[in-house]
Amino acid sequence: MSSAPRSDKIWMDGELIDWDKANVHVLTHTLHYGVGVFEGIRCYKTKKGSAIFRLEDHTKRLFDSAKITGIEIPFTMDQINEATKNTISVNKLEECYVRTIVFLGDESRGLNALNCNVRVSIAAWPWGAYLGDEALSKGINVKVSSFNRHHPNVFMTKSKTCGAYVNSIMAKTEALKAGYDEAILLDPYGYVAEGSGENIFIVRNGKIKTPPLPSILEGITRDSVIRIAHDMGIEVTETNLSRDELYIADEAFFTGTAAELTPIRAVDGRIIGNNGIGPITKKLQTAYFEAFRGETDVYSEWLSYI
Repeated sequence: MSSAPRSDKIWMDGELIDWDKANVHVLTHTLHYGVGVFEGIRCYKTKKGSAIFRLEDHTKRLFDSAKITGIEIPFTMDQINEATKNTISVNKLEECYVRTIVFLGDESRGLNALNCNVRVSIAAWPWGAYLGDEALSKGINVKVSSFNRHHPNVFMTKSKTCGAYVNSIMAKTEALKAGYDEAILLDPYGYVAEGSGENIFIVRNGKIKTPPLPSILEGITRDSVIRIAHDMGIEVTETNLSRDELYIADEAFFTGTAAELTPIRAVDGRIIGNNGIGPITKKLQTAYFEAFRGETDVYSEWLSYI
């Protein structure tokens, strides 16, 4: 019996079905060739009830990803938003992680996917801190991977495409086997890109730097943190970062739906700053947590209540 978190119902192709019945054929095209797109979303418990963080933005990115990969989703954005809320509600989840996936059916056996039906599924389950509870307070130990982020014209990097995450999984596995918590991938030109599933920021001399968009995913948490930093009057520069600039950073942190805002304690054995969460990182983390928990009205438009 799997110990992975689960719930009771999954929304699949327009209807809610039992978790154990949400199955596909072994010849499903996306299983073999990786052409599918997905989103990861979080729902949080707030004083006003459960709320999904930036639901509309996640759904828009799902449709953008599908457009990039040439997939036409057989539902509207409003229908997907409503289905997401219904999936959380029917499973009676106050807080959860949501995985929406658009994939191709089993109507084709070869590379020609034009005859495949487009399938859509939404699952939700309880999920705590992705990198562990201590990671949020004490930071994590990471390594620069031997695997690179995709070139933007080899695997278009603005799409959360299923197959694109093969190198992320290989990078993550490599890091874990070497005794690290997470990996950092460089872009095709040797500059810092992102983690296996997170965007990355550093702090130097009171200013924040983060890699520019060409070779990275347009992270929604990344965008949220940049806005929060600007509102605090902290300068954020999107610029190429060399590997050695990570080593001499005063602070560093990952952002992502799963990782939320996780400090980086060390990179390749080099201690970052004071070997823990730095003051700017802590300030941003606190503000970000207040935003998704509805503890401030400043970012109330980011919350979609169930």
